[in-house]
Amino acid sequence: MQSQKRTFSERIVHAVGFEVIAIAICAPLAAWILNKPLFQMGALAIMLSTVAMVWNMIYNAGFDKFFPVGQKRRLPLRIAHSLGFEGGFILIGLPLAAWMLNISLLQAFMVEIGFFLFFLPYSVIYNWAYDTLRARWVSAAA
Repeated sequence: MQSQKRTFSERIVHAVGFEVIAIAICAPLAAWILNKPLFQMGALAIMLSTVAMVWNMIYNAGFDKFFPVGQKRRLPLRIAHSLGFEGGFILIGLPLAAWMLNISLLQAFMVEIGFFLFFLPYSVIYNWAYDTLRARWVSAAA
């Protein structure tokens, strides 16, 4: 299989698509679970989303150097990819969540665990679906 490198604009589409779908699911769900106003959870989701998009592009660019786009990415690799991304993002998002929700770091950590439990399977499914659709599009364009 020929490797098709991802362009910068494709990385932006990938990251924005990931975050828009996640916000649409996560903000109302988190507001309901945490009994917080939707606006507050939406603001947190947008802030974390913005930071996550930058982290996503940096992390995935590095990941693609070690595991090129044209190589088969089986489930264990996809799970390792998601664990690495989410682990790094917890370190970034924890102080932001504590500050924006006016809660302790421990409480923010518990919120982050909830987000992690959502985003781990979500990121595996999203990236699998994206790669599958991308492969079909690249094949059709060739």
